[in-house]
Amino acid sequence: MASCLQYFIVFAMATLVTIPSHAQLTPEFYDKVCPQALPIIESVVQRAIFRERRMGASLLRLHFHDCFVNGCDGSVLLDDTPNLTGEKSALPNIGSLRGLEVIDEIKAAVDKACKRPVVSCADILAIAARDSVSILGGSLYWYKVLLGRRDATTASKDAANSNLPPPFFTFSQLLSSFQSHGLDLKDLVALSGAHTIGFAQCSTFRNRIYNDTNIDPNFASSLQGTCPRSSGGDSNLAALDRATPSRFDTSFYSALLSKKGLLHSDQELFKGDGGESDNLVKLYSKNPFAFARDFKASMVKMGNMKTLTGSVGEIRNNCRRIN
Repeated sequence: MASCLQYFIVFAMATLVTIPSHAQLTPEFYDKVCPQALPIIESVVQRAIFRERRMGASLLRLHFHDCFVNGCDGSVLLDDTPNLTGEKSALPNIGSLRGLEVIDEIKAAVDKACKRPVVSCADILAIAARDSVSILGGSLYWYKVLLGRRDATTASKDAANSNLPPPFFTFSQLLSSFQSHGLDLKDLVALSGAHTIGFAQCSTFRNRIYNDTNIDPNFASSLQGTCPRSSGGDSNLAALDRATPSRFDTSFYSALLSKKGLLHSDQELFKGDGGESDNLVKLYSKNPFAFARDFKASMVKMGNMKTLTGSVGEIRNNCRRIN
């Protein structure tokens, strides 16, 4: 027992010496301790998207849903235990979080290559989100991810329920939600462009296609067969961007100009009143370079929200459990 304890202490001290502790995030965080980490993450994400194109959107969404609840700390990945009720069972997440197995696959591959748990689950989420965007959209959407996050040792179902903006929010509610996280109007419009990929469940857009007035009637009618008015079909899917649902581009914004946003909250970004949000939607719809520039800047900004660094938090051995 004593020899095992001595080995553990030596190993722990060596780990503290070799893993850098930065107060600020930096894209070079793993360059020395495990330079193969980022290429391995990209390769696993590529394989996952090759198996199912939709997975890119799911991985991107995981990063959003992590960051908007007490910061980008990997808390969204924690399973419930007798002592912890996590975020997976919160209303915005239950039955819709996807990609958890891919994160597990990445974690196992990275830890094996690094010969120890050195890459945090929070960083894995941030890198996988970036890689998903660049794989589905091309080099225009690639950006450097700031790294050095550590993992939370707790999670909050209540915080997930109150901090993740629902699909029925008005524009003022959306803006208020983003501002409460230190993000601004441009961040709101740019980050909403993530809905250029992926799908939504009928329960999130049913009210819009039957009751909203700022919706193209033919577009609404075409969705009503997928999503019945009264009951049933809650989990039936429709593409958030029907034009190019598996390509990261600007057609999401073009759809808003035609009142063909799938979610009420998405269409709220364009009302035709000439406001700042309207102008950004118009700009992004016709200028992919402007969208890419602002989206990447907003992703980096969001990814820096309330991060745990230095000796705060931990590097989880298993992304689903606290050490």
